[in-house]
Amino acid sequence: MKTLTIVFAMVTSSILSASSVYDHKVLDIDGNATTLKEYKGKVVLIVNVASKCGFTRQYKGLEELYSKYKEQGLVICGFPCNQFGGQEPGSEKEIKEFCSTKFGVTFPMYSKIKVKGEGIHPLYELLTGKNSPTKGSVKWNFTKILVNKTGNPIDRFGSLTSPSSSKLRKAIKKALEE
Repeated sequence: MKTLTIVFAMVTSSILSASSVYDHKVLDIDGNATTLKEYKGKVVLIVNVASKCGFTRQYKGLEELYSKYKEQGLVICGFPCNQFGGQEPGSEKEIKEFCSTKFGVTFPMYSKIKVKGEGIHPLYELLTGKNSPTKGSVKWNFTKILVNKTGNPIDRFGSLTSPSSSKLRKAIKKALEE
């Protein structure tokens, strides 16, 4: 029995340590079940977004960042969230239309999720949980979490960090070169 317990602990530990952003099921903006596995080997910037926020104009900068670096391997993933001041009240269809018509967004967008507290999506638990290098509760919309080519979070930038920030761009360039 003791051996079985040790083997179970080893397998469980192995599974937990192998967890990356690729392992979590998400819904795309059209409601289709998917994962982020297609981005293996790419640098991913995961952003909780909102359409009625003072930082909503960052969509423009995120799209410019995506356009500039996507050929080098950057993917930006937008995850709408309505947890901060109710600033993402629309349906996925409304969010998609808003992003494409108002800001010309072409980077991947996903369905609304919770990024903190009760009901937090497992992806954000991985990104912000106590064992993450980018740990800590998400404070507001447009928090940006940088994920390396192996699917592990490596850096985090708050809402006040603009997509044009030299600090953010340096971190992206460094991750793309590794």
